[in-house]
Amino acid sequence: GFQNRPKSLKVFVNPSSHKREATHIYYEKVAPLFKLADIKTDVTVTEYEGHALSVLKECELQAFDGVVCVGGDGSVSEVAHGLLLRAQIDAGKNTDYVSKPVRAPIPLGVIPAGTTNILAHTLYGIKHAVTATLHIVMGHIQAVDVCTFSTPSKLLRFGFSAMFGFGARTLALAEKHRWMPSSQRKDFAFIKTLADLKPEECELSFLPLQILQEDSHEEDRITLLYLGSKDQWQKIQGHFLNVSIMAIPCLCSMAPRGLAPNTRLNNGSMALIVVQNTSRTEFIKHLKRYTSVKNQFNFPFVETYTVREVKVQPRLKSGPDATENVCLSAEGNYPWNIDGDLMKEASEVHVRVHPQLIDLYGVNTDDLESSQATCNCI
Repeated sequence: GFQNRPKSLKVFVNPSSHKREATHIYYEKVAPLFKLADIKTDVTVTEYEGHALSVLKECELQAFDGVVCVGGDGSVSEVAHGLLLRAQIDAGKNTDYVSKPVRAPIPLGVIPAGTTNILAHTLYGIKHAVTATLHIVMGHIQAVDVCTFSTPSKLLRFGFSAMFGFGARTLALAEKHRWMPSSQRKDFAFIKTLADLKPEECELSFLPLQILQEDSHEEDRITLLYLGSKDQWQKIQGHFLNVSIMAIPCLCSMAPRGLAPNTRLNNGSMALIVVQNTSRTEFIKHLKRYTSVKNQFNFPFVETYTVREVKVQPRLKSGPDATENVCLSAEGNYPWNIDGDLMKEASEVHVRVHPQLIDLYGVNTDDLESSQATCNCI
């Protein structure tokens, strides 16, 4: 039957997620199902940012069959990062620089309790705590690609997706207004950043990847063909409104096709989506396309690439235009949006995809859509 059904779970609940619903969702909807399934749980209600990471570095992971996070995308990303960082520590690897990381030792379950809930939508096709819980109870496992984000000297974190430019500056502004209610804060930041729309000057270097055509033999469909040698980097320089780097499709209610519909959960590639400088009107048209089934990339100022590595090198302006560096913090760092978490970095950021580095409880929604299943729960 269900060979991957967990018997013991480590659970993290972020009480500050979205409308502070996570605690209620867990104890009212999730915990009763775990109890019915005879699953033992050890629950940590996080008290500060980085709390889950600290616990994961110290706890006896071998006592659990899986880890569960009840929260938003940022909380889930922190737990995934903690699981993978712990795996590197246990393997004796230098965590300052990890070129070939080892897999996470146990699966991660995602109970949506945030605003956007990209991972939950991508894994279950819906933001629904009970659906997510049933996938965990039944032990549905899905291997998922993960990225490493590094500077030339250190590993910054593990993650699934990132945005530089508009998506990052919107998040940075929202974080400055934490006193506002979550939905109002994000709406305000979006509108304000759109009103102050300015491109970032940077250089993008990437290693392209080609996936075999869909009409190939079934067994060849997941085979990846690398273009050229290991050192055949391509470069783009210019002014960009937004740069997205995503190892998963990133489905959500606002983007039913996904922010990166051309990639998959575990095909060993990343989608690099580059939005060149254009007018505010045209940029808004591009953003609106995400909410429909139309191709949001069908604009002359949008370029998409399938890649395995990306380097983003911001170009700091000098002279009279230096005052336009509105994205910079007081420390001279550029904001990055990594899985809904704000990260600030001054130097080049190197992003690599690592195929099937972590197991998540859930299914591939592409398989669901192609099957005859009429329920997202099974």
